[in-house]
Amino acid sequence: MTNRCLYIFLDEGGNFDFSPTGTRYFTLTSVAMHRPFAVRDLWDDYRHELLEFGRNVEYFHCADDNRYLRDRLFSILHDHQTSLRIDSLIVEKAKTGPPLRNDHRFYPEMLGYLLRHVFEHLNGYSEIIAITDTIPHQKKRKAVEKGVKQALKAMLPAEVKYRVLHQASRSHYGLQVADYCNWAIYRKWDTGETYYYDQIKDALHSEFEIFKTGTQRYY
Repeated sequence: MTNRCLYIFLDEGGNFDFSPTGTRYFTLTSVAMHRPFAVRDLWDDYRHELLEFGRNVEYFHCADDNRYLRDRLFSILHDHQTSLRIDSLIVEKAKTGPPLRNDHRFYPEMLGYLLRHVFEHLNGYSEIIAITDTIPHQKKRKAVEKGVKQALKAMLPAEVKYRVLHQASRSHYGLQVADYCNWAIYRKWDTGETYYYDQIKDALHSEFEIFKTGTQRYY
């Protein structure tokens, strides 16, 4: 095994509300990459370009950024898709059985399915570093930490080291890339709009609708 480190950045879309007022879908997306990060310099250069034009942009967040920013950043991602591996798990929440909706089961199990897709097609890495955005709520933070650690422990060879880190999205461009990719995928499923999705689809290795054949509904 070569001495390489794989970074996996995670982002989610939708919410954990399983009532009829919650989001229809929950998406969980990972973006895997290794150093040197091909997109990083271009991403950072664009932020400084904005500063020089009087735009005080500290970091990028797709849902809050305007269309001009999105177009530029998705253009960068489109041009460097070979440096990214994107995988996404799609959950139609109405098809989720009541026992699985518990905070301690839902995120960990969905994450396990997603990472299984990723790890089945990766090899040659001596260390995995998984990074998620800082999680503000203690209850949810524990579920995320448990899910990531359990999935990595179950799926990685014993000789592969791994770490799970939680960092503010503004601190690492990789988390911002994951946010952009997940936003485009979520938008496709939620609204049917695929303009931005089409910019990254060549880097999308798996897009798995986990309950596609399920029949569970709200009751």
